[in-house]
Amino acid sequence: MERLWADVVQLSADRMTDPGATHFMGSLVLAPGAGNGPGGVHEYLVVDGQQRLTTLSLLLAAIRDHRREHEFPEHFERINEKYLLNKWEKGDHRYKLWPTQADRESYRACIDATPHAGGQDGVGQAYRFFQSALLTEDDPDDPLDIERIENAVISGLSMVCVTTVEGDNTHRIFESLNNTGLRLTQGDLLRNYIFMRLPNLGESVYSSLWRPLQDGLSPEDLELLFWLDLVQRDPTVKQTDIYEKQRHRMDRFQAEEEIRDDVARLARLGGLLHLILSPEQESDPTVRLRLQRLKTWGTTTVYPTLLFLLDLREQGRASSATVAEAMLYLESFLVRRLLAGRATMNLNRILLGAVAELTDVSNVATGLHQYLSSGRKYFLTDSELVAALKIVPFYLNGRAHQRRLILQWLEESYQSPEPVDLTSLTIEHVLPQTPTSAWQECVLAEMTEGEDFSTVYESVLHTLGNLTLTGYNSSLSNSPYPKKRDLLLKSGLRMNQEIARESEWGRAAIYARAEGLAERIKKTWPGPLAGTEMTTLDPRWKLMEQAVASLPSGTWTTYGDLAALIGSHAMPVGQRVANKPIKNGHRVLQAAGTVAPNFRWYEEGRVDDPLTVLAEEGIRLDDQGRADPQQRMLVDSLALLVGADIDGGVELPPLPDGGAPELRDSFVRQLDERQNHSESAAVHEIIRAWDALGGRVGYGTAENTSCFLLWDKVDGSEIWPVIIYAGHLEVVFQYIASRQPFDDLGLRDELRLRLNELDGVEIGEERLTKRPNLQHETFSRAENLDKMIGVLAWFTETIRTWELQRTAI
Repeated sequence: MERLWADVVQLSADRMTDPGATHFMGSLVLAPGAGNGPGGVHEYLVVDGQQRLTTLSLLLAAIRDHRREHEFPEHFERINEKYLLNKWEKGDHRYKLWPTQADRESYRACIDATPHAGGQDGVGQAYRFFQSALLTEDDPDDPLDIERIENAVISGLSMVCVTTVEGDNTHRIFESLNNTGLRLTQGDLLRNYIFMRLPNLGESVYSSLWRPLQDGLSPEDLELLFWLDLVQRDPTVKQTDIYEKQRHRMDRFQAEEEIRDDVARLARLGGLLHLILSPEQESDPTVRLRLQRLKTWGTTTVYPTLLFLLDLREQGRASSATVAEAMLYLESFLVRRLLAGRATMNLNRILLGAVAELTDVSNVATGLHQYLSSGRKYFLTDSELVAALKIVPFYLNGRAHQRRLILQWLEESYQSPEPVDLTSLTIEHVLPQTPTSAWQECVLAEMTEGEDFSTVYESVLHTLGNLTLTGYNSSLSNSPYPKKRDLLLKSGLRMNQEIARESEWGRAAIYARAEGLAERIKKTWPGPLAGTEMTTLDPRWKLMEQAVASLPSGTWTTYGDLAALIGSHAMPVGQRVANKPIKNGHRVLQAAGTVAPNFRWYEEGRVDDPLTVLAEEGIRLDDQGRADPQQRMLVDSLALLVGADIDGGVELPPLPDGGAPELRDSFVRQLDERQNHSESAAVHEIIRAWDALGGRVGYGTAENTSCFLLWDKVDGSEIWPVIIYAGHLEVVFQYIASRQPFDDLGLRDELRLRLNELDGVEIGEERLTKRPNLQHETFSRAENLDKMIGVLAWFTETIRTWELQRTAI
């Protein structure tokens, strides 16, 4: 208010010598009301500019009252009729600006000039502020000073008005233009739209239905409710389109009573969503357990189905037992997919499409089981379970907390009479990740002729049979098995006591435990209906081999790209490529474009230099033997080669956790929710490339989780060139300006120029003291992604060179 007032006073002074002077107030975004016709008062929903319009209306009311009191009474009616009121309208339509419910009483008092004007709330405070400012500014010797201020407000303040039309995404327009105001959620927009349609029933609907709904859910959860309501009808609705889709749905309502009934329906669903988000309030113990587990699993894509199930129960069309059974099938589906190594493959599409398949079934639990069992949904069958547990690198799949949850729930299935608090335990590899000589002997003792130690070791290391939960992870570490065995024997966990019964721990013991866990999993989590065998494991390798065989001459790819294509990890892919004859296997390189150190030809006796072969095929190599990144086939290109689904159908390998797996998972979850698959894959590739360059990552702890690309300098300090958010990448010129060697303006400008080589990027010199943003869409184009990775490589090489020069000096 102080800033606005200072600008208005300055403008009034400027207009004394330059009557055409104006002050730009930014943009307004308006959405026309549904009932606008050729006559009457036209209504517009103020999408962006609510604060400015409200503040300016209060300023005009203060000017009106000041001039009535200190000049002439006619100023009151003049300003009212021109700028504040619609004289011949009644009710809400009487006011040219009508704020949201919480501010209406105070705003009405100021506009109607009642004795209650100028209360303690924000609206009243603004009115009193301007009253006081006018008194201070009013010079008794200058009869025109307040008139000049009024003219400055009315004629000197300019705005650009953007009025949306059918087909525009109003909320996206708001987000692109709004830089200084409060965040306006799509829930806010929908609320304002609804009550603009309720001139007569608005107050009663607000107090009896909307206010309790709004009080029971946070703004984010309220927005989630509106998305869940839409997605049950149309699984393709994006969360960025909530307002537009809901408004379009409600436009068909003609009578206020229809809108009231729809708000009542949303309020009822809001109560059910509150139950999903706070399952401890559920009265039925079995339903409560299932809700708690699904919430802890951490995927909102189950919410539409949960809302549908609870709504059926609310309407008396399903019992608590049936709803709990259906929720168990959901839980089983999620658990078995993770065990199959397909935690997220097409998951959103499958779960969001469930409700449409359940609308007309007589038994919703049976219907859901049938739906999840049909088609290629990677619902691991009982017969596939043992094989999966023996070969799938469980520790490298899914999210860290989901892996821990499966182990926790398996321990709970023992129903120990003295249960242990499992929430603080961590996952422990019994066969350790760093093998000592003692552990090497355990593995070597079971190997057969022709087997390679590293291959055998890596093949069982991350499988479920080798994993457990402990509270003394650091104590176990790489300790030899006899010491681990003693500690596990003293554990309060039944699964650890079972491990401790084994006299030795190697491949045979890990396989045996996998078989035992498979039997427990079958009893805990039911599999798909009989007759739905889907061979979940083999198609991955077939798809990978097809992609490698399809690589054109003069192109190459990486183990990571292939892993992303098939939903695996680079390590087992590397093993497969190295040990199984695959056409064009020599075209699969490390992320830096180098040949793997342990590369060997499949053909006996072949000794060609793979670099020579690649060069003859058209691969451009630098003086360090690195393949040209512009010739690399990224995951999306591989998917196109083999005709795979690249829109959400490719599961990306895990990112480095930076010592904070929960924050890493939060970042990945937000990225997947806000970006399409190609954009998300590009961000993954940037982060993995940074890791390959020798950098490390760190994750922010704010609600919008960020990813820092960190570089450790030899002096012990760290520097980062960019921060990656779920919606954009931020180039931190402002930050690196005080960090050597990029305190050199020339180096920062070179970084800017290199970034400007990306198609569609144009960062001006004036941004060298700022933190400009690049949208992730920029990197979804292969050539831009390669250039961005090249920029990061230049950044790290610049630091290395500078440090070497300092050392030499």
